[in-house]
Amino acid sequence: MMELITLQTENTTYQMGVSELGHLLHLYYGAKIKGDMSCLLTYYDRGFSGNPYEAGSDRTISMDALPQEYPCYGMGDYRSVAFNMRDEQGVFGVHLKYKEHHKTEGKYDIVGLPAVYAKEEEAYTVEVMLEDEEAKIEVILKYGVLPKLDVITRSVVVRNVGDTKRYISKVYSSTLDFLTGEFDLLHFHGRHNMERMMERVPVIHGNQSFGSKRGTSSHQHNPFFILAEKDTTEEFGSCYGMSFLYSGNFRFEVEKDQYNQTRIQMGLLDEMFDYELNPGEEFYAPEVAMAYSKEGLTQLSQIYHKLIRYHVCRGAYKETRRPILINNWEATYFDFNGEKIVNIARQASELGVEMLVLDDGWFGKRDDDNSGLGDWYVNEKKMNGTLAEVSNKVHEMGMKFGLWIEPEMVNEDSDLYKEHPDWAFTIPSRKPIRSRNQLVLDFSRKEVVDHIFNQIATVIDSAQIEYIKMDMNRSICDVYSALEGYQNYGKIMHQYVLGVYDFLERMLNRYPNILIEGCSGGGGRFDAGMLYYTPQIWCSDNTDAIERITIQHGTSFGYPISAVGSHVSAVPNHQTGRKTSIHTRSVVAMAGSFGYELDLNLISEEEKEAVKTQIESYKKYWNLIHNGEYYRLHNPNIHTEMAAWNFVSEDKKEALVNVVSLTTHGNAPVHYVKCKGLDENKQYQLEETGEVYDGSMLVNVGLPIPVIPKEYQAWQYHFIALS
Repeated sequence: MMELITLQTENTTYQMGVSELGHLLHLYYGAKIKGDMSCLLTYYDRGFSGNPYEAGSDRTISMDALPQEYPCYGMGDYRSVAFNMRDEQGVFGVHLKYKEHHKTEGKYDIVGLPAVYAKEEEAYTVEVMLEDEEAKIEVILKYGVLPKLDVITRSVVVRNVGDTKRYISKVYSSTLDFLTGEFDLLHFHGRHNMERMMERVPVIHGNQSFGSKRGTSSHQHNPFFILAEKDTTEEFGSCYGMSFLYSGNFRFEVEKDQYNQTRIQMGLLDEMFDYELNPGEEFYAPEVAMAYSKEGLTQLSQIYHKLIRYHVCRGAYKETRRPILINNWEATYFDFNGEKIVNIARQASELGVEMLVLDDGWFGKRDDDNSGLGDWYVNEKKMNGTLAEVSNKVHEMGMKFGLWIEPEMVNEDSDLYKEHPDWAFTIPSRKPIRSRNQLVLDFSRKEVVDHIFNQIATVIDSAQIEYIKMDMNRSICDVYSALEGYQNYGKIMHQYVLGVYDFLERMLNRYPNILIEGCSGGGGRFDAGMLYYTPQIWCSDNTDAIERITIQHGTSFGYPISAVGSHVSAVPNHQTGRKTSIHTRSVVAMAGSFGYELDLNLISEEEKEAVKTQIESYKKYWNLIHNGEYYRLHNPNIHTEMAAWNFVSEDKKEALVNVVSLTTHGNAPVHYVKCKGLDENKQYQLEETGEVYDGSMLVNVGLPIPVIPKEYQAWQYHFIALS
């Protein structure tokens, strides 16, 4: 009888089994079940599929057809594998067999990497050890189970217990094998200024691969994926999520094999990955957070929203309202001085804005984006004084003060580069590839991280600063480390990410009350790993309200609204040239951490009054927006007439419905927006008019939206339950 390893959450079951030959097989993941799922396994003589030697003459056992928990190269599995390595002679492959497993209370953590956390009573950990006795390699599969959330996390530790070097060439963190099912894949592609566009594609025979080679999780593909059965909708059907808690190069693969079985995998990109593991050393793979829903995509999203809000994000602002801020970037770009910044703050403070963020251009010789990066000292000539003097003036108005930084970057026209050109990623004898006329610092080197951290800490210590926006404005290439004696370049990209995490962890430890917002040209590093250090991320450099609807719609599948940095910007919009009303811009921006990205001195008196109202509304609704349950009512990729979403409190006593029209027509029909998440047995009063609506009517028929012969109109409806 097969030895079983079963993980249970409140609504899901995950089961593995150890075969008679010691192979760890994957049996089941899905809706909660009882019993032994090894009955699903079938054994046939498969043509051209290899058989383990220890199976003798039994040709029905083949790793090429059986579902595996952690498939590795060299076992006769010709599908994409999760693990591969080579020895010093260049021989690839490993034969991993089950050794032991054990369960402990609480959730494991990972050295130097972000990970889901939980109280001891909220989670348990199962560790399964696989080994290759001949190669002297141990692989520990870690499973963190959060029963109430229906989340299972996975990570891997590789240990060299021999006396010679080994080189890891591929190490994924998670694999799922499905014996049956017809699936679609939901992935989130994009580009700078248009991130996380949801695309649903069928899983076909062969291998479909997605990921990033750019050094960051990237604008082009987000490290969050959903595998959904064909008929799955927002409210119905089975679907599986995989979220990678990592901010660098990654790969996700989905493969439908010759027997119509489906395998999905996620982990570190294996291209240019060749990790040297010396005797006695361990390698820690980043974590994947998995979830399953049998009630559609909305439930799956809400699982991830709660997971990230309460078990990934940390710090003083994890569950508290963040200051409503104004950022000067689109108001001034590099053309500012201390007086102009104070004037922007003065008008903003009069309208109720709570924090001024000074963006790029305050340091070094930095009047455009061609110089100054790496020189983290205040340009007091440009600022008309010290940073402390500007900060003090802002604080005297009752506002907080924040600062933009880009610590990973350097310009050739900088003091730092002239002194330490070897600190930048460049290849000897070659001219580097520039992007935004800047180079990338080698954050895989501790002395580089030390220097940049100390410079920036000196600036922060010099003034009263409550917020840091940490940016990263290019992709990485020319990967070469000039560190003396450094040979294994297959480590660098991963160690670079570890250096970024080290920098952020130091920031959190030294400044526990500072709010750090992540940014990489907007949403180029919007991932669960970064949210472990920064509880919000600038969602996109595209601040156009209409395009932000689609960007924020895609983002919502895997990330909570509380993680989204979203601002009201100027019109015509600086990215698209589109004009929308300040009301429409505010409705869209309220689906996130709210703020402004313009000079409020330049708007009309009527718009200034609107800003005051918006700020008060956001303060009133913020708990519902950030901590309530989020529902996608319309897909803006399909429903071209309007977009809609709503927030509902967990007790169903309050809801905020948001609608934006996307087109306008002559003699237009009336559109009805069906609300979601409400209690159909309750009556709800619309606060704005006092009208009372039956919950079942709002859910099943919908709310009529006014016909206004003007495009890009927006409405907010605040409902309060009467009983």
